[in-house]
Amino acid sequence: MAASPAAAAALLALIALAAAVGVVADGSDHRYKTGEPVPLYANKVGPFHNPSETYRYFDLPFCSPEKVKEKSEALGEVLNGDRLVDAPYKLDFRTEIESRPVCSKKLTTEDVAKFRNAVAKDYYFQMYYDDLPLWGFIGKVEKGGKAEPSEWKYYLYRHIIFDILYNNDRVIEINVHTDQSALVDLTEDKETNVEFLYSVKWKETLTPFEKRMEKYSSSSNLPHHLEVHWFSIINSCVTVLLLTGFLATILMRVLKNDFVKYAHDEEAADDQEESGWKYIHGDVFRFPKNKSLFSAALGTGTQLFALTTFIFLLALVGVFYPYNRGALFTALVVIYALTSGIAGYIATSFYCQLEGTNWVRNLLLTGCLFCGPLFLTFCFLNTVAIAYSATAALPFGTICVIVLIWTLVTFPLLVLGGIAGKNSKTEFQAPCRTTKYPREIPPLPWYRQTIPQMAMAGFLPFSAIYIELYYIFASVWGHRIYTIYSILFIVFIILLIVTAFITVALTYFQLAAEDHEWWWRSFLCGGSTGFFVYGYCLYYYYARSDMSGFMQTSFFFGYMACICYAFFLMLGMVGFRAALFFVRHIYKSIKCE
Repeated sequence: MAASPAAAAALLALIALAAAVGVVADGSDHRYKTGEPVPLYANKVGPFHNPSETYRYFDLPFCSPEKVKEKSEALGEVLNGDRLVDAPYKLDFRTEIESRPVCSKKLTTEDVAKFRNAVAKDYYFQMYYDDLPLWGFIGKVEKGGKAEPSEWKYYLYRHIIFDILYNNDRVIEINVHTDQSALVDLTEDKETNVEFLYSVKWKETLTPFEKRMEKYSSSSNLPHHLEVHWFSIINSCVTVLLLTGFLATILMRVLKNDFVKYAHDEEAADDQEESGWKYIHGDVFRFPKNKSLFSAALGTGTQLFALTTFIFLLALVGVFYPYNRGALFTALVVIYALTSGIAGYIATSFYCQLEGTNWVRNLLLTGCLFCGPLFLTFCFLNTVAIAYSATAALPFGTICVIVLIWTLVTFPLLVLGGIAGKNSKTEFQAPCRTTKYPREIPPLPWYRQTIPQMAMAGFLPFSAIYIELYYIFASVWGHRIYTIYSILFIVFIILLIVTAFITVALTYFQLAAEDHEWWWRSFLCGGSTGFFVYGYCLYYYYARSDMSGFMQTSFFFGYMACICYAFFLMLGMVGFRAALFFVRHIYKSIKCE
């Protein structure tokens, strides 16, 4: 019976892979004739140091048409905060323009204050030309050596210059800069007449169309960055090999001595009192407390592990190329929905193995264990974004689409997986019989308690990944581009290995101290790396970033809490599975009466 759900899970995974690739495929392979219009869309504006705090382009009083025409966007683009509209500039293919007026506008005192506030906060704008991203700042601040902001000068750029490279009939690259001599003084609150201008310059290049996106990933492929990345990998590998090798040697030697000792004890005297981990063989497979919650956490962790694996597969085959708008968010939503059957199957089958009776409640708990906190966090943050009128606020239609996906795909697959898990009728494989009454756990020193053990268990895996964390944070919460997914995948493998090994080692020491309540401890120790990652969030926010403001702060800590919680569930599952394999193995190797 177990083969059927496994085959179904594999089929779902293939569907997810195909769906994600299909949704995010690049459809921008357009050829143009001279003078033919090329689509230019204005996307958003926002403070440079606050990547989550972005607003619609025409929220600032730029030249705008009477009716703003919005571009229809995919789910992932909306989740990414993209709100594309037709830009006020006309950039026809290979048509040069010199200082053409966009419009003449009289800025009111309120408009001047809006622009000055934007310039003071380092606002940038983002546009897309033939699906190529371009950015520019809207103004500058001249401090003139003055310390007081009231004495600074604020200027708005009114002349934008587009430099476009082409190869035959295709657009290859676009850059934008501003005319530093065409400025509007915004320092004082007074009405100002402004004529906005733009110029377009075309130049031929030999760069083929297939390589036009390489420009955006070149910064992360520079020798210096690659050297740092590989240094972090080598550093992690050496650290991991030394520490795990050291622990493995000790553990194997101690286990060997244990096996010899227990074999000698069996031959010498049957009535001799047992000690150590063999002493608790009648309790070690006693089912844990809160087994419904434990099974739900195991199922959800397995689903998140499957989700992470498929995301890595898509990244390694090149789906998430730079500025493939919304590709990652689309893949996350689709694959999470399609892998929910895995969570239902694992949680319910394990719950039934633990002799649980209320499998329906267990299934509902599994469905809400990760989605519940994520939904509550989203509700709060979306309310904040609405209050700020930011593009991060999801439209009602998009929320309805996500609810429909959960209702029509995620929940039904979760139920089907749960039914398959319930009908699998597999029994828990325990090499030792469990006694009727549990033994009393002897008093343990403070460093063998749960929280100190979690601190020890989380530190080693975190030390293996912390160097790479900076690049990931700078990409997700900054403007750097991360494209070296092969290195990230190696780091992920190292993380899994170290988590499994340190959990096994700590589980052995716990059993050797005759503490048989290892089930929850192994899960908590395996997942404790998530707490260290959240601790790194605090360090990154205050020491390595310039983020500020309530909205950006709440978005950063809110969504990072959800990500770290997902890490906790996924690595907790890995730690428990490794510990379960180890415990079964050692108790199979001895004779238990």
